Amino acid sequence: MSTLAEIEAQVPALRRYAWSLVRHDQDADDLVQDCLVRALASLPEIEGNGITPLRPWLFTILHNLAVSRWRSLRRRGQTVEPESANLTVAPSQEWTSSAREMVDALARLPPDQRQVLMLVSVEGFEYREAAGILGIPMGTVMSRLSRARDALRAQMEGRRRLALRLVQ
Repeated sequence: MSTLAEIEAQVPALRRYAWSLVRHDQDADDLVQDCLVRALASLPEIEGNGITPLRPWLFTILHNLAVSRWRSLRRRGQTVEPESANLTVAPSQEWTSSAREMVDALARLPPDQRQVLMLVSVEGFEYREAAGILGIPMGTVMSRLSRARDALRAQMEGRRRLALRLVQ
């Protein structure tokens, strides 16, 4: 598989991760586009060294761009509210309800926990790779992942208990 085809194959995963960072469709698309522009501009260097794994490298670029944008917006005093995210899900009502609950629970996680959860649990990166992408120690990745999973579990169980009480 050519390098360009490998990059193209990563676009859906990059978009998922970008959305988890910015929680807005257009901003996520812009972030992925900027990531791809940077990646393609640096491609000759990467292809020349033959060492850098492509997938973690792309996610590192995306993550660093998101951090830079966040810092820039913070300096300007602009914030983006999670409620402005536009989520549309069309499948069955039961699946839609469960998916929306999970997305809402994920959105309530602190950003550092959400980032680790997305990279490890959704995108399938190893702890070491996630640590490299985020620029943090592997122990911090494991700790954040554990706290994120515990928080998601507690949120989902709390909603189920509340729903059972309302039905009874």
